[in-house]
Amino acid sequence: MACVLSVVVGARPVPLAAIWDGSHPLHNVSRARVDRTLLGLAVGAALALAGAVLQGLTRNPLADPGILGINAGASFAMVVGLSVFGVSELRDFLWVAFLGAAVAAVLVHVIASLGRDGATPVKLAIAGAALTAAVTSWTTGVLLVDRQTMETFRYWQVGTIGGRDLEVLLTGAPFLLAGGILALAGARLLDTLALGDDLARGLGRRTALDRVVLGVAVVLLAGTATALAGPVAFVGLVVPHAVRSLVGSHHARLLPLAALGGAALVVLADTLGRVVLPPAEVQVGVMAAVVGVPVFLVLVRRGRSGSGAL
Repeated sequence: MACVLSVVVGARPVPLAAIWDGSHPLHNVSRARVDRTLLGLAVGAALALAGAVLQGLTRNPLADPGILGINAGASFAMVVGLSVFGVSELRDFLWVAFLGAAVAAVLVHVIASLGRDGATPVKLAIAGAALTAAVTSWTTGVLLVDRQTMETFRYWQVGTIGGRDLEVLLTGAPFLLAGGILALAGARLLDTLALGDDLARGLGRRTALDRVVLGVAVVLLAGTATALAGPVAFVGLVVPHAVRSLVGSHHARLLPLAALGGAALVVLADTLGRVVLPPAEVQVGVMAAVVGVPVFLVLVRRGRSGSGAL
């Protein structure tokens, strides 16, 4: 239903027949919306799946992909690519942003691994917060001295799936597919890690290696999604949290349902953004936050009520 609405609803309604009828005057509009819908499905599923994996990996239901510095790394790489290397093609933006996200996540893991206990969930969160603060300040410094870069970066930063064609999605598809396979295959690992490191090791798990594999899945999913659409907030936080409240914490159920929920949320948010202020559009990153914040507050309030009842 979300996909159908995304194609037919907008500043100008488009009949479904226009998709297959090449002579229809709105055929090009419908094809652009189909590409946009497919991109929204991929981005939403990737962000929600990455969020669900990260929440299980850190045993923190309020974690989201930004905790690994992915958004900050992608943003800084975009700014450097625009300002220093003159990157202008959309596909080049994808590679630059993904590289920045991957490097940031690796640095967070390396920093968190220092010391006796290795990369524990708490150390990952602290290292991610520290790196995000540092990289964000560097990004701001570059933008302050390069106004032209700021204009281009500002459009990407709010999160958008408009103006992208299917070729862009196909460029990122191998990374999304690899990350999705790793994440779904790691459902049992996440259930084991939820028991605690000592018990997981007692069951024969190599917890450090498991965390690296799952971390790679998060970087592939969230890094590629951020590169494709910009930092779309709240999807990786709200959707896994909402799905967990419905089906529990068993990751074999949680992960695929989170992916479906994230895909639906991004597509519906993008559709809503096209109709609230026609003919202008509200970017999907803004609409996802508008929809996600109230839902998240309700979930947090319900969680507190449940804790109080116990």
